[in-house]
Amino acid sequence: MFKKIIVNEDLDPINLAVVQTLKDMDVAEVEYAKYCDETFLKIKKAKADNAPFDLLITDLSFRIDHRIEKLLSGEQLIKAVREFDPTLKIIVFSIEDKTFRIKSLFNNLAINAYVMKSRNSLAELKKAVESVYHQKEGMFSGNMTHVLDDKTLITIEAYDIDLLFLMSNGKTLEEITAKFKNIGLLPNSSSSVEKRINKLKTYFNASNNVHLIGIAKDLGLI
Repeated sequence: MFKKIIVNEDLDPINLAVVQTLKDMDVAEVEYAKYCDETFLKIKKAKADNAPFDLLITDLSFRIDHRIEKLLSGEQLIKAVREFDPTLKIIVFSIEDKTFRIKSLFNNLAINAYVMKSRNSLAELKKAVESVYHQKEGMFSGNMTHVLDDKTLITIEAYDIDLLFLMSNGKTLEEITAKFKNIGLLPNSSSSVEKRINKLKTYFNASNNVHLIGIAKDLGLI
């Protein structure tokens, strides 16, 4: 079984339940954090100390509060982790049920398993952890097994998810380009970002930015 796992979840009851489930599975060391930035720092520190985590379990959505965070969502955390350590196993544990968004996690961010929160989700999560440990990867929530085989779902890059997420939070073009430059995300010039927005509007047949955000939310991209 995995020796060291970190859980990224902002709700205490869920955190405690997941941690207890992992301890019942004889995982030697389990840590948790409530913020994506905090989780990423723990992952980087553990690797620097030559005691890396074997598995990350993360939610996708996190409440915004008084803290100033660079990583605002599970997708952003996963992307940062993949760039830092492509070998770290990742399981997403979320209430999200939009097939578009879930398939994007597999295709663009190479997650190892997805478990949808439900009444039996802890049992599903346990099964997912065991399966990923034994190199059997894929979809584990019983009612979501169709997602990876759905050929009608188009592929959207992680860059587009970040862009749409910032737009949905009311960020201006200037603020988005500044954010991308700050985190080193390319392309990050105003003209490039504007062209990408126009490309997305054309792709989704959106009449304006508000319409585009509405479509993205309906599809579960953000």
